[in-house]
Amino acid sequence: MALLQRNPRTYSSIQTPTIGVCFEEHEKYEEQLQSIRKSPYLNSEVLLEEIRLKKMKLHCKDEMERIALRIERARAAHG
Repeated sequence: MALLQRNPRTYSSIQTPTIGVCFEEHEKYEEQLQSIRKSPYLNSEVLLEEIRLKKMKLHCKDEMERIALRIERARAAHG
């Protein structure tokens, strides 16, 4: 089954504490990545940090998607 990939900003409209926390973390990681991308020189430690941040950001997005799918399925089952 193919999953529809949503823009992370669409998750902010789903009101659950877990999505709220994941959304805030996702935004925080994006800000940190933007800061790294502005740097004219990236050493190996910074590059490793960039990779780590990308993975954490993706983890947050995946978690928000899982929660959104659960909510949609529950609504469909009850509606």
